[in-house]
Formats: sequence, C-alpha cells, structure tokens
Amino acid sequence: MSTAILWFRRDLRLADNPALQSLLQDGHIPVPVFIHDEPDPDWQTGRASAWWLHHSLVALEQALQQLGSELLICSGDSWQQLSQLAGKTGAEAVYWNRCYEPAFVKRDETIKQQLRQQGINAYSHSAGLLREPWQHLKKDNTPYRVFTPFWKLLGKTGPSREPAVTPDTLPAVAENITTDSQTIESLRLLPAVQWDKAFYSHWNPGENGAWRAAEEFCDSRLIDYSLNRDHPEKTGTSHLSAHLHFGEISPIQLWHYLSQLAASDTSPGTVAAAESWLRQLCWREFSQHQLFHFPDTPLQPLDKRFERFPWRTDYADTLASWQRGQTGIPIVDAGMRELWATGYMHNRVRMLVASLLTKNLLIPWQEGARWFWDTLVDADLANNTMGWQWTAGSGADAAPFFRIFNPVLQGERFDKAGRYVRHWIPELARLENKYLHQPWAAEPKTLVDAGICLGKDYPEPLVDLKASRTQALLAWDRVKRQPA
Repeated sequence: MSTAILWFRRDLRLADNPALQSLLQDGHIPVPVFIHDEPDPDWQTGRASAWWLHHSLVALEQALQQLGSELLICSGDSWQQLSQLAGKTGAEAVYWNRCYEPAFVKRDETIKQQLRQQGINAYSHSAGLLREPWQHLKKDNTPYRVFTPFWKLLGKTGPSREPAVTPDTLPAVAENITTDSQTIESLRLLPAVQWDKAFYSHWNPGENGAWRAAEEFCDSRLIDYSLNRDHPEKTGTSHLSAHLHFGEISPIQLWHYLSQLAASDTSPGTVAAAESWLRQLCWREFSQHQLFHFPDTPLQPLDKRFERFPWRTDYADTLASWQRGQTGIPIVDAGMRELWATGYMHNRVRMLVASLLTKNLLIPWQEGARWFWDTLVDADLANNTMGWQWTAGSGADAAPFFRIFNPVLQGERFDKAGRYVRHWIPELARLENKYLHQPWAAEPKTLVDAGICLGKDYPEPLVDLKASRTQALLAWDRVKRQPA
C-alpha cells in the first residue's frame, strides 16, 4: 500500500473526517501530521486558544494511538514541512480539510499547486461547514448579507453531505517516519506563567470532551435553551463554540444529532428547542460565509461609511480599564472578569461589553476584537469579526448604530437576582439588588452599609451612560448620510 499525508488543521477529530475517509477509501496508509504554522501575521493564535490547542492535540494524539497510528508534530512553514515529509515517506498524495480564513485559503491554494508540480496529488475536503461558501448563495449568485434568508434556505436544504464514517483501526506509521517528530510540548502553547489554572475546571478539550458537552447540553439544557440562553448566571448555552472552532466536532454531526433527537421526540418543546439551537449553529455558518466572501472584514468595516467614523484616538488607559473589568459598570466588569478567569464570556454579555466599548467609549471595534482574540478559548476569526462588526453597526445584518445597549437595564433584565455580578465582582456582593447594576446611584449610607467606597473598593463609572449615548449618536450623524 502507498502512503499519503493526512494534514490535520482545524479538524482535530477522527469521526466525520472527510479527508481521512477519502484517504482510506483510496487505499493509502495515512501519515497523520499537525504543522504549527501561523500564515496570518495579523491574527496569530491567541494565548487562550493556544491553551486549548495544546490539549486538543494531546487528545488527538491519544485517539490515533488507540487506533494503531501516530500523530507527527512539526512547526514552521507548511509547504516546507509537507515537502520534506513527502520526500521522507514517499507519499503519493496529501489530504486535508479546508479552512476559510483568507490567509489559509491563499496559502492552501499555493501549496496545492506546488504539490501537483512535484507530482504529488493534493485533495482538499469540506469538513467544517454545513455547506461551502460558494454553494449557498442568493439567486443572483451573490453572497447573503442578511441572516434570515440565509437561515431559511439552509434550514430547507440542510447539510451538503452525511457524516463521514469513523475508522475502527488505522495502519501503523513506519518507525523511521516518526523519529523526527517534535513533541506537542515543544510547541510551547501553554503559558509560562500559570494564569490558566481555572481553565482546567471549566473545559475538557478534545473529541471526547466535545461529545460529552453536546450530550450533556441536549440531555439537560436544550429544552430550556430559548428561555435561559440570555441569562448569564445560568448555564443555558451549549459551550460548544471552542470544540467547533478546533474541529473536535463538526456542524454536520451536530445538525444530524439534533435532527434525530427532534425526530425521536416530536413534542413541540423539543422540536422548537432544537430549531432554536440550530439557528445559532447557522449564525456561525453565516459568519464563515461572510469572512470567505469579504476577506478584508477582520480589519476593515463592511459598511465603508465607518472608515470615516470619528473614533477616539486617546484611549489607552480607558481600554486598559475595560480589559481589566474596571469600568465601573457592573455587568460589563463581570463579563470581562469572567473572560480573564475562564477564557469565555456569556453571549449576551459579549454584546454588552462590545456596545460599551464601541458606542459609549467610542473606541474602535478592532481593539475589542484583538482582546477577544487573545483571551477567548473559542476565538474564531469569522465569529469574532462578525460579532464585533455587528455590535459596532458596520457589518453584515448588523444592529443599527443607534441601537446602544443600556448595561444597567440589561443587567436588571438578564441578571435580575444579581448572581452573575456578585459572583464575578465580590466587592459588590453586599449591595442590594436595587443598586447592584448602578452602584453610583446609591445613597452614601447604602454604600457604607454594603462596605463599598466608590473609587476605592470599586471604580466610579468611566463614562456617563446617557451623555455618552448622545455623543455617540452625534458621531453617527456625521457619517450616516454618506454612501455605504
């Protein structure tokens, strides 16, 4: 049997792996390899994501060993590493699953040409999306820029394929091939200073961890998903975003799993809950399509009017306060502290912290995107870009700029009992609910009774919410009449 290279990237799983399935069907012995390469200088792997990547690679390595194979680890330029490995193994082909970030697309196209010039076959496959970005278009063959029609069509058509078969065993990799492999530890993905201690109690990276998270969500939280998903003090969401980003589980697997669940339990509650969550899965899909068709959006606004938006320029100290969870706005600070401690932030709170940064503080959305990129375990270029552009009002199907979230009202609505704020901001724990989301409005005696001195125990708010809202709307008024 001939050998072929199985190039792992954002598909760190063995189940539903089309590249692996195709390689085996073609009769090759797979040489699995992961190459740690950073093709995009603007978006190097963030520190929290690197932590996840390390543990996901460990899980993949163990899974391959259980099937009789090995995972080779390399680092450096992907083409050089693949070329050297092909020469050493005599590989006739390289198989991989596609990534859709602009730098990855460009690199992969070049590598495919270089391999074929050397007489090596190159096969790329669809593994990370329900449908390819060039498959799911409007009737005029242009990309969707509004989510609802995108979702309605995808809901009708469904995924482009069935989940791929999982192998029971794999042929062993020749010993002379594995001798030059690096170790996962040599990639130095884990932090030198152990700020990641809390991560271990929150996350279980790897394919098995992904399925446990999916099954736990469907068994215990799916039925109440629509009711609980906006409440940060509840564990109401799936917590599958990082597993999806690293390809430990595929959206097609989840689509079929939820569809089968709804088919087996046809009660209105289960069917509606499954559809509600699948809609969120399709929002992820929408973001990937947007990034593919509009590759400049990680740094440039989709709505070109925002190139002329009068963002602040003197914001270094203010940005640092926002990053540390020291804005004086409790629901915002709670979210930023949750992010730092766990590498995660509740989806509703992500919108609130982003709205405060871009609209009340008038700090460019790119600054928030970079901070999230570095601190989120589920940092995904497409999701991150769409989320920030959506909140800033400059992206596809974005919230209008004049939709400025009031964090006090949002906190009172979605953290009514104050459990989320009290958990992450213990210095406010004794403050009564009436003032918990706006401590600056409390009488001095109320603050004293709660053991709080504003400006000492907890900061005064960085900004007046009402006045800053007015300022933001005036800034928007200066650019909104210009052509998009």
